[in-house]
Amino acid sequence: MATTVITNISSLVTNDLSLGEGPLGTVQDAAVVIDGDRVVWVGTSSKAPATDNRVDAEGRAGLPGFVDSHSHLVFAGDRTAEFNARMSGRSYSAGGIRTTVAATRAATDEALDANVRRYVREALRQGTTVLETKSGYGLTVEDEARALRIAAAHTDEVTYLGAHIVSPDYADDPAAYVDLVTGPMLDACAPHARWVDVFCEQGAFDGDQARTILKAGAARGLTPRVHANQLSYGPGVQLAVELGAASADHCTHLTDADVDALASGTTVATLLPGAEFSTRAQWPDARRLLDAGVTVALSTDCNPGSSFTSSMPFCIALAVRDMGMTPDEAVRSATAGGAAALRRTDVGRIAPGARADLTLLDAPSHVHLAYRPGVPLVSAVWRAGVREA
Repeated sequence: MATTVITNISSLVTNDLSLGEGPLGTVQDAAVVIDGDRVVWVGTSSKAPATDNRVDAEGRAGLPGFVDSHSHLVFAGDRTAEFNARMSGRSYSAGGIRTTVAATRAATDEALDANVRRYVREALRQGTTVLETKSGYGLTVEDEARALRIAAAHTDEVTYLGAHIVSPDYADDPAAYVDLVTGPMLDACAPHARWVDVFCEQGAFDGDQARTILKAGAARGLTPRVHANQLSYGPGVQLAVELGAASADHCTHLTDADVDALASGTTVATLLPGAEFSTRAQWPDARRLLDAGVTVALSTDCNPGSSFTSSMPFCIALAVRDMGMTPDEAVRSATAGGAAALRRTDVGRIAPGARADLTLLDAPSHVHLAYRPGVPLVSAVWRAGVREA
């Protein structure tokens, strides 16, 4: 395979402290050598080895591709009216999911696939090279299984979320729906997924129901993740830590015991500021979690109801402005933090042996992601060694 060096990078975030300076392992006037789909060398431009091809970054900043560890892309329909009403004063609740369920069930496979493809490409243009996505808008055996098949055509990080809400078909018998989610639906969906998730929240599933669902998924080889403590205080975070979940996502309403539990285990706290932005809800306190030693990830939560954004740069800017993060912490959470939430060591960093996922910015430093919010700074993206944008 041909080798390529990307040189004249003004400031390169590696997330490897052995390669560079500061909390992000930053290398100044950097170069990166790619061989196939892997990084094989990182250092200063003046010491870069000879390669088959050369790309001049012309003083742009570089960083790992973003790792978006929480999204809901298999859907149909539009919830503009709901958003408009919310911005006019109506509060957010989980009930709006039912609107998307009806539209998704009615959509063809081709329409759903085209929708996922559109948003994956949209995210890639903004620097996202790894993206997790979930089912959860079908809530029947057939619709959940097809959602996962469609998602798996676009990413390896696929999550079974039959427990998004209780299906409208089982509104009068939630216990029977839990039996479906842990029985026939799980049988149909497990072969297509890596993860199992549950929305543990008032209006969705309580702690006992969530535990039953996550344990059933784990017994089929799916690793748990949890929608936890988004709308209110509840058992979600403690349950995630108890079951060794890869991540507890949202983490907006936390007790001291919740923070201590996250700090003592391996469960990543994934924060989703797009949801708070779009619902005018209380911001998660990232500073509190970071100061306690919790591993934090940032993600978009891209979905049609509560966070219709695929932009990780936007979420970085929100985290810095409203959640108490420094620019360095936000960038690390959007790259290495997301990788930790997906239990990946091959992405979220730029170092020899890592997958060659790299983003260049039309800016001299990664700090510009927060300093210039809303500006399309991503100028080039490599994913697995291939220039994609």
